[in-house]
Amino acid sequence: MDKRTFIKTGALGLGGILALSSFGTGKFAKKIIRQDIPVFKLPDLPYAYDALEPHIDTETMKLHHLKHHASYTDKFNAALKDAGITGKNAKEILSEVSKYSTAIRDNGGGYFNHKLFWKVMSPDGGGQPEGELLDAINKDFGSFEEFKNKFATAAKTLFGSGWAWLILSDGKLKVTTTQNQDSPVMDIAEVKGTPLLMLDVWEHAYYLKYQNRRADYVDAFWNVVNWEFISKKYALLLKKS
Repeated sequence: MDKRTFIKTGALGLGGILALSSFGTGKFAKKIIRQDIPVFKLPDLPYAYDALEPHIDTETMKLHHLKHHASYTDKFNAALKDAGITGKNAKEILSEVSKYSTAIRDNGGGYFNHKLFWKVMSPDGGGQPEGELLDAINKDFGSFEEFKNKFATAAKTLFGSGWAWLILSDGKLKVTTTQNQDSPVMDIAEVKGTPLLMLDVWEHAYYLKYQNRRADYVDAFWNVVNWEFISKKYALLLKKS
């Protein structure tokens, strides 16, 4: 090998080593790693902030979505990054939340619960469900009114902050509650199941309009329940079972 060829070959080899080194330790490597870590985004509301008036006021919706939900989302992402959790969606993470930190439990629950909550409300909501969901409610609770009473009582009497839920659990509809930002999808939940309807009874969800009158907020909630969406979700769950 002549001197010119030796220099050329050596330069190529050194360039390859430097390229690999840059790939493994530089900015590009950080981007690759971050792509593996779930990055959850604050979802848009499926309606305008004033769409649920007069039952849920505009300022509450803005504060709830842009401040509280946004904060849970940001802190959830930060906690996942700190823990190095990769390749899982939010439900998968929460289904094994006992393995993770309190920050993941609280903020992951806040992210996940609110994302569902916006969907079960609609400016065209209210009334009652039809079809398979109504049949199941009548079967498991006796009547739609009995279900409403049980759900409302659970929401009104829950001590402190938390959520009231209608879930599908072992093929049966059940009403349950969770404290703070816990969810029935979590492995630490007392009653586990798939959420269908949920109501946030943290004070930030109603205090601007209803002050300490949580019962009035719960009663008003029935006017915005999106039974069409919930019924479709229930039908899909039946097909998967």
